[in-house]
Amino acid sequence: MASCFSHPAVPLAIACWAPSMRRAPILVAAALLSAAPDLDAIGFFLGVPYAAPHGHRGLTHSLLFGALLGALVGLPLARRLRAPPRKVAAFLAAAAASHGLVDMTTDGGEGIALFWPFTDARVFFPFRPIAVAPLGVRAFFTRWGVEVLASEALWLWTPALLIGALGLLATGRRDAPAS
Repeated sequence: MASCFSHPAVPLAIACWAPSMRRAPILVAAALLSAAPDLDAIGFFLGVPYAAPHGHRGLTHSLLFGALLGALVGLPLARRLRAPPRKVAAFLAAAAASHGLVDMTTDGGEGIALFWPFTDARVFFPFRPIAVAPLGVRAFFTRWGVEVLASEALWLWTPALLIGALGLLATGRRDAPAS
């Protein structure tokens, strides 16, 4: 898995192309949803096998889960903010679904159940340049964690910054309405 610090890079870059999504509550929700699928790691402590459909990188990393989570959070949030419900839900769904796609670029684990429930097959992208992050806070603050952050800076944050900057230029840096 990529670290929880880096998963938000994807929705933040996307928001640079979508001025109406640049509202603090929407951005915070997107950042949280982009990291949320890794809550399935709790299963390790509960005895859930890694390769089980509900194990780590299983159903919570699927496109369907991302779509459902985006709708579940996005629709009520859009109503509260008086924002376009479909746009907010779609943006938050993309944020949540991006998690599995980012994890498919890591060099460890057994793959991602991206197409669950249609198949339990675990998949990766052919190119996997991001160092897989250790599980647990203590393990993260080691040399391994530094290596993970360095690979994420190169392969995730740098492209996200470039894509985001292009988005801001293309949209004329229009700001969203105040929250």
